[in-house]
Amino acid sequence: VQLQASGGGLVQAGGSLRLSCAASGRASSSNVMGWFRQALGKEREFVAAITWNGEHTYYADSVKGRFTISRDNAKSTMYLQMNSLKPEDTAVYYCAGRPATVVSYSFRQYTYRGQGTQVTVSS
Repeated sequence: VQLQASGGGLVQAGGSLRLSCAASGRASSSNVMGWFRQALGKEREFVAAITWNGEHTYYADSVKGRFTISRDNAKSTMYLQMNSLKPEDTAVYYCAGRPATVVSYSFRQYTYRGQGTQVTVSS
């Protein structure tokens, strides 16, 4: 399974961006999918995750209420709608998937990993 993240860019504080993660290859709609981010000089951290059918979503406290994760299995694509962006949201964002029904907050538990997309929020 190959994952391709896109949609990053430069935005002013308070603005919005929508990230996409397209899966190809032997993509399975049964995978748990997630978003992680890594700011310069910091550890990679969990942002959000979603179960295979989209019924359950999970968020880091720092993004709860501002970010929304979703998926369209028919298009093999996952999304991260980011609103009310803050300068501290600046990071490289990675999408990932794991062939499991249980969500994990650890990037190492995700088998499939996309390349990152840069999000920069200016103050």
